[in-house]
Amino acid sequence: MLLGGNNPRVKYIRRLARRRCREREGKFLVEGIRFLEEAVRENWPLELALYSPGLVENPRGARLLEVLEERGVPLLTAEPALFAQLAETSSPQGIIAVAQIPRRRDPEVLSVGDNSLMVLVDGVRDPGNLGTIIRCADAYGAEGVLMLKGSVDPYNPKTLRATMGAVFRVPLLPVRDTGRLVADMEAGGWKLVAGEPAARKNIQQCRLTGRVVLAVGGETAGFTGSVNPATLERVSIPMPGRAESLNAGVAACVMLYEAVRQRMEKNNE
Repeated sequence: MLLGGNNPRVKYIRRLARRRCREREGKFLVEGIRFLEEAVRENWPLELALYSPGLVENPRGARLLEVLEERGVPLLTAEPALFAQLAETSSPQGIIAVAQIPRRRDPEVLSVGDNSLMVLVDGVRDPGNLGTIIRCADAYGAEGVLMLKGSVDPYNPKTLRATMGAVFRVPLLPVRDTGRLVADMEAGGWKLVAGEPAARKNIQQCRLTGRVVLAVGGETAGFTGSVNPATLERVSIPMPGRAESLNAGVAACVMLYEAVRQRMEKNNE
């Protein structure tokens, strides 16, 4: 049976398009064959999947439905016109799933090894930039991304697409008590390194081995001030060209690369 717009589950999916509802329900939407394949590959908890009838004509889509059914995920079918209304993408692939947002507590963000690397984002409001940061954190082996208040919702559809599936592999760790986080970092021997274009110290001159958190500020205002500036070691990225700055996503990627380069160099000594 094809579901119509008045179906309670369809209304539920509509509500999850809003951040407030996602945060209240602890759920987010996963749209598209490839994106949902990533979720399945990582055994991500899925509540249900809604698909358009035409999905079965796509071999990958048909196989995905088989896998979801094998895993016990409830499958619902929506009228094509209705599905097009629910989809966030301009060219929908015919499937949307409701996924669970992990519930994490602040203390666990620092329960990692002695040579750990993490990223902290403060006031990053562009969905593409945040998605790029999460994707780069995945590529360079960071243990997680610490999310201070004021950044864009990591489960925003545009952010999710920019992660290219990394959202299912990198823990996203909301920080509710910044003061406690900083105190725990100091007690645990963590170094907090912040990228800042005007900093005199070059990132290559900063030791990035051991326990390191790389902090990235917002695109225009930089750091919000929720972290005491005295706790930050500020570094700049060499830019011999004419550009005044890099966007937050690119800057985070360069900083992560430098940290990994130093760690590999140290391991080869």
